[in-house]
Amino acid sequence: MFIATLIAEGLSSGQLDAAADRLAAAGCEPGAWRWLDEGVAADLPFGAKPDAARAVLEGAFAGADVIVQVEANREKKLLVADMDSTMITVECIDELADYAGIKPQIAEVTERAMRGELDFAEALDARVALLKGLSETAIDQCLEERVRLMPGAEVLVKTMRARGAHTILVSGGFTRFAEPVGTQIGFDRRIANVLEIEDGVLTGAVARPIVDSGTKEATLLGATAELGLAPEQTMAVGDGANDLAMIRKAGLGVAYHAKPIVAAAAGARIDHGDLKALLYAQGIARAAWVLR
Repeated sequence: MFIATLIAEGLSSGQLDAAADRLAAAGCEPGAWRWLDEGVAADLPFGAKPDAARAVLEGAFAGADVIVQVEANREKKLLVADMDSTMITVECIDELADYAGIKPQIAEVTERAMRGELDFAEALDARVALLKGLSETAIDQCLEERVRLMPGAEVLVKTMRARGAHTILVSGGFTRFAEPVGTQIGFDRRIANVLEIEDGVLTGAVARPIVDSGTKEATLLGATAELGLAPEQTMAVGDGANDLAMIRKAGLGVAYHAKPIVAAAAGARIDHGDLKALLYAQGIARAAWVLR
């Protein structure tokens, strides 16, 4: 069996009836829909043609996110997540560049790298080189003034951990951000790049090896093996091109408010809601969430 989960504030029974009709017309053999949380999220079980189901449901209801997946193992035991623009609302290197007065120059390169137009490692080296001489105090200032958690981040991670899942934050950004952010959100492990600093200023270099797309994929696969999980028990979420490899290898790979290249390739997309949608995708209703 398969499950289509619809998530939207103000979701109506009429929309769910219409969704079931769409599934029936596409030959997907729908069953009776059921609320996860009334007016917010619901499940529609069906028996066939998941690709057709996704095609007829995605974009059919304004403001609604739709996740189609196999019903078995929908609750995941491993979460591997990107940080910038996924678990937090900003790109840290862009904000850090603002303290050096070069944000537009660096942000343009970041955007191109996240769209998959540039080699990630080369783009990272080029951007960090421009930060040479910046005081390391700017990192703490940026963390305090600019970095904000993505809505739903703490609820997602803490709820999954409370239910026995292992959670890993793996970022192409920097440890000076990922460590405090990951700790606050509640991740079991935090992996990121190390900015080289001497005499209190950035040297303009990043320590090797660089955390990149390959690192993210290897982290997912390694943790899956280490924990003795099947691939179907894993979830990966991110927004940029360097997240694609892990998204493709996860049991549920999610493009979160993502660049077009990622949204097109991912098995699931969240375009409208926040990270709590990933709890609904696992069939976890609000009554079971860890809210603090």
